[in-house]
Amino acid sequence: MSCWETVQAYAFRSIGFGERLLPKEDFTLCQQFTLIGSGMIWNIYFGVLALLCGFLLATAVALGKGAKNPLLRKPSEWFIFLFRGSPLFIQFFFAYFAFLSLKQVNPVFDPFTAAWLGALIVLFLNTAAYSGEIFYGALRSIPKGDVEAADAYGFSGWPRFRKIIWPTMLRLAWPAYTNEAIFLFHATTLVFFSAFPAWQQRGDALYYASYFADKTFNPFVPYPILAGYFILLTLCVIGLFGLINRYLNRHLPQDNRQKLKLRMNIIR
Repeated sequence: MSCWETVQAYAFRSIGFGERLLPKEDFTLCQQFTLIGSGMIWNIYFGVLALLCGFLLATAVALGKGAKNPLLRKPSEWFIFLFRGSPLFIQFFFAYFAFLSLKQVNPVFDPFTAAWLGALIVLFLNTAAYSGEIFYGALRSIPKGDVEAADAYGFSGWPRFRKIIWPTMLRLAWPAYTNEAIFLFHATTLVFFSAFPAWQQRGDALYYASYFADKTFNPFVPYPILAGYFILLTLCVIGLFGLINRYLNRHLPQDNRQKLKLRMNIIR
């Protein structure tokens, strides 16, 4: 089988298209690049959807934590504390067995025991908690002069939030939020170690990298390939978020614009 035939057979195997059986012998670099790249579809799926949904919930959580009403503030504080205070790996296991128990009560929870939905919910809630704390810090850092100027121009309620507070909050939080987005995509590899099963051997990128490492007894080929894919993904995230950061700071002088400062997270 040529490399092009391998790409045609395995490029979309992780989502159910192409060759059903994994290669059993004569593992080539083309097979490893193709199948690990195919698994990256799931990592991108988890990261993009969790990031989009988590962004909306994080905004609500940040506003709730900053509210004066304890009925809004306390649930937001406990939500952030719960998901930031416990390891993501434990959250995966707890959620899986919780969904498994609910499945026995009502079959409607059956999809929640699959990785495509159950693991996505865990990642979504986890990133919403971390992003909510970032947004809350940005809310508290909004210059009082901006709010006073909005009041002077007659802005109040929703118009003030939409035109003044929310854009300023995003502008201040965006560099830190970019780091959270990068970490989220890296954290998608933990789905492989969680209790959520890979359906019909259609796993993520780490699933295929581990498969080749086990079959060839040589982890120094598939895992660097996996790392290379994530480096490319990280560069794409940095580029996209950099464009958004430039847009959020477009009204500021060049010297006053916040630049993205990426910091590696050794432990979360």
